[in-house]
Amino acid sequence: MRRSLLLVVVLTCLVLAAASAASARRDGTTLNLVAYSTPKTVMGKLISMFQDTPAGQGVSFTQSYGPSGTQAQAIVAGQPADIAFLSTGEDVNTLVKAGLVAGNWAAAPDHGLAADSVVVFVVRNGNPKHIKHWSDLLKPGVQIVTPNPFSSGSAKWNVLAAYGAMRRLGKTDAQATAFVQKLFQHVVSQDSSGRNATNTFLAGKGDVLLTYESEAYAARQAGQDVRFVIPRQTMVIQLPIVPLKSSPNLAKAKQFIEFVQSPAAQDVFGQYGFRPLDKKALQKYFGTQLSVKPGQFTIADKMFGGWPKVDKTWFDPTHGRMVGIEQKVGGPTGPTQ
Repeated sequence: MRRSLLLVVVLTCLVLAAASAASARRDGTTLNLVAYSTPKTVMGKLISMFQDTPAGQGVSFTQSYGPSGTQAQAIVAGQPADIAFLSTGEDVNTLVKAGLVAGNWAAAPDHGLAADSVVVFVVRNGNPKHIKHWSDLLKPGVQIVTPNPFSSGSAKWNVLAAYGAMRRLGKTDAQATAFVQKLFQHVVSQDSSGRNATNTFLAGKGDVLLTYESEAYAARQAGQDVRFVIPRQTMVIQLPIVPLKSSPNLAKAKQFIEFVQSPAAQDVFGQYGFRPLDKKALQKYFGTQLSVKPGQFTIADKMFGGWPKVDKTWFDPTHGRMVGIEQKVGGPTGPTQ
């Protein structure tokens, strides 16, 4: 009799627990994360960590990764999104212009950023072409892989890093622009995204890949036999993460972004080769508390003047400098999928 009673009690508890779990799933929140191509692994880790916190209980995620510019346009076209993690401020501004993100997004904590990186040269093991400086990219026979600047945020950073490096080395605007054109004469592949460009390089094409430092770390962590060079003159890549004003789960989206910017999450960014915003994590993984080292520069530098000016000057699909450069070298003049 006692055994039967115990069995009934146990079964009742199991049924109630299952019903409670089902109710939690049914009443839980789903956040749609739309992101650029390269942080998939680190975001998967952070999502799991967030779900283990009180704020993350019952929260599920859908995740979409792709070329930053293409992702921004997809959101404008109606792709469900509660959080956008894009690779340039101008892609966020695309969402601002569509009325989907607050215009003062950069005034949020940590300037609306998730982490930083820098533009680097990924080279073959042993660096057989002896690539150390930007000028080495123009050596006869050197083949470069970089994404398409009309779909990829990574590509835009690469273009601006090359131009900015020349300006920091004393070149005029015209001379620095001419350098970018000469560089693109050496480009042998322009994939749609930073991650696709990495895959092309790892498949054996090209001598040097222009990409995020974090992407170079990811390749090495995956066991790829490559090394990378950080030129003294290079661009600091600032990676924005923003909530969508139209999100039905706006409060929860903001909680997740706050978690992404927390010391625990910033430490994880450091583990995966991103430059944390948290100074302790930055010191731990990169030996410095300087977010911008001597020789490095950001989009706010006076030679750029911010994303709106840069996008009009360099990446306007009709009159931008890159359209003219791509036409001259036979490259793409619009987005690729």
